[in-house]
Amino acid sequence: MAMNAGRSILQTRTALAQLLQVDNANDIVFTSNTTEALNLAIKGCLREGDHVVATMIEHNSVRRPLEYLKRIKGIQVDYIPVSAQGILDLAELKERVTSQTRLVVCAHSSNLLGSILPVEEIGKIAHAAGALLLIDAAQTIGCYPVDVKQTGADMIAFPGHKSLLGPQGTGGLYIRPDLELEPLLHGGTGSQSEAVEMPKVRPDQYEAGTLNTVGIAGLGSGVRTVMEYGIEKIYQHEWQLTQQLMQGLLEIKGLTCLGPELGVPRTGLVAFTLEGWDAAEVAFRLDRQYQISVRAGYHCTPLGHMSAGTTGRGAVRASVGYSTTVQEIEALISAMKQIAQ
Repeated sequence: MAMNAGRSILQTRTALAQLLQVDNANDIVFTSNTTEALNLAIKGCLREGDHVVATMIEHNSVRRPLEYLKRIKGIQVDYIPVSAQGILDLAELKERVTSQTRLVVCAHSSNLLGSILPVEEIGKIAHAAGALLLIDAAQTIGCYPVDVKQTGADMIAFPGHKSLLGPQGTGGLYIRPDLELEPLLHGGTGSQSEAVEMPKVRPDQYEAGTLNTVGIAGLGSGVRTVMEYGIEKIYQHEWQLTQQLMQGLLEIKGLTCLGPELGVPRTGLVAFTLEGWDAAEVAFRLDRQYQISVRAGYHCTPLGHMSAGTTGRGAVRASVGYSTTVQEIEALISAMKQIAQ
């Protein structure tokens, strides 16, 4: 039974390595979510006085660990401006990344704006200065190409429960083979139990305690399904539906869609505001009157709302997935037209 459980975990790790173009599956460690993965990456590589460059669309799972280390270890953090459409100022990024910079961290795609950042270019800027690149792939893995070799990423944090079609409580972190991080957790691994310190072998070094075997098995099934569908097919489906959704919503007087304009690449979400309406009230009515689930508020990214100019009022966010249908998009557009009237 233990061997079968171990095989299931290994199969999921191997499938993820194939998806990310990782040579050694043991360079992918499992976590309970993207937040834990980002904490392991950030706290595991930064030391007292280090300099970090991030962007103005980062999720709190990046911002809060950085601000925590800023307070207790005196690290320095620069947040690079992003336009309301989600375009990163690469010139300022290049200026801020210096020989003193230890880490550049960026969201591959904004969980508010849906914009996609040029991680390959960001990686080149980081590596030219000798800095590490950490990518938050929460919004892209499973629905947009995330390739370790192409991006040159030193670390990639990802969730299992979004476009990888796995259950909640699963996620992981890719760590470059020659990069050593300080473990976030210390405890039992089932290997080298006689040693006082954590094992130095991967993935045991970063996987203290009993793994979520059932969840990881479910994640493996999701990853294999994604690879069976094909990333390009998934992206095109979501792209067409987001464009349809934006076209319909933009016909509504007083409604503003955030992020990239029509026709510009984005991931499968559309955040919007409706003049004269509180975002939470719109979400409540969509849920209770139309049985449509959306997310309202700050979406754990106050930096993103500062970039979008929606601080103080938040936004409504509709997320599109591979299982979303044209009929569901039409239902949301129709519901919003009725609410606006």
